[in-house]
Amino acid sequence: MKAGCISFIIPYYNVPTDMLRECIESILALPLQADEREIIVVDDGSDVSPEDTLFQLGDDIRYVRKENGGVSSARNLGLESATGEYIQFVDADDLLIKTPYLYCTEHLKRENADMIVFDFCSKMPTQNTFSAEGPFTGAELMASRNIRGTVCGMIFKRVLLGNLRFNTDTSYGEDEEFTARLLLQTPSVIVTDANAYFYRRHETSATQQTERYQKRLHDTRSVISRLHTTAANLTDTHQKQALQRRVAQLTMDYLYNHIRMVGSMKELKKEIDGLRKEELFPLPDKNYTLKYTWFRRMTNHSLGLNLLTFIIPLIPKEK
Repeated sequence: MKAGCISFIIPYYNVPTDMLRECIESILALPLQADEREIIVVDDGSDVSPEDTLFQLGDDIRYVRKENGGVSSARNLGLESATGEYIQFVDADDLLIKTPYLYCTEHLKRENADMIVFDFCSKMPTQNTFSAEGPFTGAELMASRNIRGTVCGMIFKRVLLGNLRFNTDTSYGEDEEFTARLLLQTPSVIVTDANAYFYRRHETSATQQTERYQKRLHDTRSVISRLHTTAANLTDTHQKQALQRRVAQLTMDYLYNHIRMVGSMKELKKEIDGLRKEELFPLPDKNYTLKYTWFRRMTNHSLGLNLLTFIIPLIPKEK
């Protein structure tokens, strides 16, 4: 293991090479010495290899090509290849932002925390001062806050992983499952308001959007079931309660997206019956934030559920 080194793992699949270049250049622009960073690009069977672009950026970028198996398998291969003390996942079409990211790395190492969590943005921020809270245990964080499930929004120590890897059976929701399990075994987490990750939004066709939502619903449902089973088998009471709260939030997100995407009360009731059989419904009363508290109250009552099925489809769908 390379002490103090961050392994930047970039899964790549048919992303325009100019975006990949900008992604890597944003990492190279960070004030890290050569022995403080490790850039690993895992090509998940792209139609055209980006090797020429990578060669132009330097000879210290590690390039691994594999048969297409999805982002989870690419990330897992990246983890197997990583030698740094810390892990940072970056999508090939996104960027890291120098000033807030530097704040995160310095704060993480100064506090000797196991993980630091930061914010996303889709417009370049102008903020130059940041604040941090913690450390918390990962279970404390899940028990009291709405966490961001995506793995790109954190730097964490590789030693935390143990045998944990991404589930390759799902194309959507794999981050939610991985992050929840990782937090359960994280002793110290710092939370910041630093907008250190630049996320590019993409337009999708109506057909692509429909297919994506259908797959997302299916995969999210599988993730909820697996995490529910994990929570039931936990012996630590605090960890159990924390994960149960997270499962309940994911279930509410699932119901919200089902109403939004499917728009059928008959199908929704069928889904709720399935959740009820797994003891995932009615939604439990936990220490939620306001939006989840109200959603739970309305969903658990037939009149509120009918109102939600009228209101939610009027909300514009995400790009």
